[in-house]
Amino acid sequence: MTGTETSRVGIKVWSDYVCPFCMLAEGPLHEATHDLDVEIEWMPFELRPHPTPTLRPEDEYLPAIWARSVYPMARRMNVDITLPTVSPQPYTRLAFEGYRFAAEHGKGAEYTPRVLRAFFQENQDIGRPDVLAAIASELGLDETAFTAALTDGTYAEAHQEALGTAAAYRVSVVPTLVIGESHRIEGVPTAAQIRKAVLDAQAEQAVARGAACGIDGC
Repeated sequence: MTGTETSRVGIKVWSDYVCPFCMLAEGPLHEATHDLDVEIEWMPFELRPHPTPTLRPEDEYLPAIWARSVYPMARRMNVDITLPTVSPQPYTRLAFEGYRFAAEHGKGAEYTPRVLRAFFQENQDIGRPDVLAAIASELGLDETAFTAALTDGTYAEAHQEALGTAAAYRVSVVPTLVIGESHRIEGVPTAAQIRKAVLDAQAEQAVARGAACGIDGC
């Protein structure tokens, strides 16, 4: 096995589609890794799973946190993002099950950023199957098969298993990035933070590969 075959670094990104900071994290992630050998896996973390009530934009909390934290950060990062008026905010289980479909059909990397944009830039209700199906179709996925998968709960079990992974990694906030299993970033990272973690992980992998001898020598 060559060095290039083993240098790929896995990045797990725990997020929720109704978390604005997860959308803000997507830009630095792309900027930092666009020329690196990485495999990004978007992991689900439902902030308010059913039947927990979701937040309402007309209540005091959301406008306050957006004014205090989200909008200032978005302006610094030059990201177009707006507090959606969808009320109450949608549950995200179906959107995550849709991600499983998209990932299985080679569109996982495009699906998550597109759903985030649909909610935070286009004010779409991403809890509705028809909205998610339209996104799937836009990405070149089979809309009929996608809708059937959501209706039939094809990926319900896989989604629940993925949620369990968050507990195994002790994830309690989103976004949380785990890079190469040994580097962890909680909150919106900078591109420099992500890039350093990836390069450090690559170096660690190289050292690990060189720490043993085979039958043909060292």
